[in-house]
Amino acid sequence: MASYGRSLEFFFVDGRPEGILTAEVFNWTGHILKVPRTRITEGLARREASFTGVYLLLGDLDGKACAYVGEGEDVAARIKAHDVAKDWWTDVVIVTTSANNLHKAHIKFLESRIVELARNAGNVALENGNTPPRSSLSEAARSNMEEFLDTLGIVLPALGIDLITSKKRATIPAPESVVPVPAAEFRLEFLKENIVALAGLQDGEFVVRQGSLARRAWVGSGDHNAGYRKLHSQLIESAVLMVNDHNAVFTTDYAFASPSAAAAVVLGRSANGRTEWHLPNGTTYRDWEAAQLSDA
Repeated sequence: MASYGRSLEFFFVDGRPEGILTAEVFNWTGHILKVPRTRITEGLARREASFTGVYLLLGDLDGKACAYVGEGEDVAARIKAHDVAKDWWTDVVIVTTSANNLHKAHIKFLESRIVELARNAGNVALENGNTPPRSSLSEAARSNMEEFLDTLGIVLPALGIDLITSKKRATIPAPESVVPVPAAEFRLEFLKENIVALAGLQDGEFVVRQGSLARRAWVGSGDHNAGYRKLHSQLIESAVLMVNDHNAVFTTDYAFASPSAAAAVVLGRSANGRTEWHLPNGTTYRDWEAAQLSDA
């Protein structure tokens, strides 16, 4: 089956990107309403806030990104209760449908699957104690909900929310009848610290290979690389990086947003990945990229 592009429409309700916004995808029944807590009164007054759906409370708890996944037949009423009981969240994302045609079994299934996906992704700590049980749906209804989730997995990252998007990548062998096309493979070494890592481009992502070695602890300093320091810690907590006596080992292929993000995690400090990663012949990623652009 052919793969087609999707059209995603944001509407900034009050004309500011940090305010209330809605998101919809053409030919998708879902509707997203994102509301900062500072605008919660206006947000929950909107008609779709009282629809049947699931919601995501987002914020920081004890210095770490945190989320809570819930559901309700009147989402606004549920969130009002959480506004009193929980003080850590700063934004809420309400997931409903434009025609309000989800019912209780649908949202119980979606809540359970979102928690499952979030735990598997390991990008954000969940305040949910346990994974809620899935509701009983027909085979056709389950298929519809999984398709609904697939599109939600496109919309949330576009909003900057990596709750259910896993960066772990399974290595899928090509069929025997297919001759694999050689891809550029990059290497990063820092032998003083027993660090050797391999990586390659895969579907537009910079993927560090399973078995690559990285620094076991962050040694960089300065606030400018706080994001990479946090990512290094998250990968250890989620067991993507398994720490041993000498270093840390990637337990799975893992996709990074850039060569520099990958290099920073591997080296445990801020790094220019465009010059740190090399082809076997010594060519840097930067020079390899320049050659690709020249050929194009």
